[in-house]
Amino acid sequence: MEKQKDFLIYKLSETIKSTSRIDKELFTQYNVKRGLRNEDHSGVLVGLTKVGDVVGYERLPEGGLKAIPGKLFYRGIDVEDLVHGLETENRLGFEETAFLLLSGYLPDAEELDAFSQLLNESMVLEQKAKMNILDLEGRDIMNILARSVLEMYTFDPNADDISRDNLIRQSIDLISKFPTIIAYAYNILRHSQQGRSLHIRHPKESASIAENFLFMIKGPGKYTELDVKLLDLCLILHAEHGGGNNSTFSVRVTSSTLTDTYSAIAAGIGSLKGPLHGGANIKVVEMFEHLKTAIKKWDDVKEIDNYLKKMLNKEAYNKSGIIYGIGHAVYTISDPRALLLKEMARKLAEEKGLQKEFAFLELIEERAVNAFMTFKGAGINKQVCTNVDFYSGFVYDAMGLPAEVYTPLFAMSRITGWSAHRIEELNFASKRIIRPAYKNVGERKAFIPLDKR
Repeated sequence: MEKQKDFLIYKLSETIKSTSRIDKELFTQYNVKRGLRNEDHSGVLVGLTKVGDVVGYERLPEGGLKAIPGKLFYRGIDVEDLVHGLETENRLGFEETAFLLLSGYLPDAEELDAFSQLLNESMVLEQKAKMNILDLEGRDIMNILARSVLEMYTFDPNADDISRDNLIRQSIDLISKFPTIIAYAYNILRHSQQGRSLHIRHPKESASIAENFLFMIKGPGKYTELDVKLLDLCLILHAEHGGGNNSTFSVRVTSSTLTDTYSAIAAGIGSLKGPLHGGANIKVVEMFEHLKTAIKKWDDVKEIDNYLKKMLNKEAYNKSGIIYGIGHAVYTISDPRALLLKEMARKLAEEKGLQKEFAFLELIEERAVNAFMTFKGAGINKQVCTNVDFYSGFVYDAMGLPAEVYTPLFAMSRITGWSAHRIEELNFASKRIIRPAYKNVGERKAFIPLDKR
């Protein structure tokens, strides 16, 4: 029976090679926007939003695109202004950012205090939810997170209510509980998969989400004030990135059906888990560890250039032809998130004694952009830059955070953007289910009776 099963799977797999193949040329023939991208690589407009705006180029009057320094706006506020404003006042800002994205305005001191307290009080998980994480375990924290979110439906007496008040309540509950779910999931994974001691720490009262996460993952006294500031910054920078990124679009598509909040957010988690979306910072860390060994002289530009050229030619490292952390779908000259994170990452490197590693990473950044442009040739019409993943992986690694939580950390931040976009999607004056079209290019066939096949 097992051999029959294996043979059937093999036969189906071989058949799919031809039945599922669609030639690239057909997309041009039928004017289909592959990957919802225009020919100039800009995104196809599929919706309207007031939540976030991602800017990397401007359209010229005569046609075509002009690369400009990247900008990211949260509810119309430049993220660079938001971050530098918080730094000037020496405050953490993820909770404030969450309030801004959900409401559309910056809170006053009283509103911020009440909102932060509400998030802190909501971090505790229901006892059954805690036990299910411990009992069911799992091999991947993103899957455990999705499962736990779907489970929250059963604890919510108004799970299907899509009124604005209830959507806000659910959003606050999700934002506050993501850190706890991820921390519990990691600790049980560490215990069951690595044979380590099991530590379950309850969130601290009156601590920020950034500090509470470090406390629940690492324990008391094992993180610094700068660690908390850096993690808070990472959470701010990953909180929102427009409606067109894959996971947010997934949340909006599912929300347009009027499904419940937990189903829509689970769809976003599944999308973010993909290595082409949320797992890029892990790829950067793995690549950097390899380069630290492969390149003997970390300040030798010629040696670095030669090795990066080999990588682009698929002759070195994993032979994928990719330099991870370089390039972005929208940003061209610069990714504002990478610039902001780099400022603080330098301070972290100094605190952790990683100045040489950071200097090497900076040089890799410079030479990788140059190598990519040289490799593509003078005719390339799109400049490239490092993206936020290039430095976020270094930051997480320097803080001593395990790689298993890198992508979940992304989700822990992006749940704010997902929630804001879901609320917006369900409050359009004229709601309509998102239903794009696909052109069928298969051949018509006649039905053949079973005894004649």
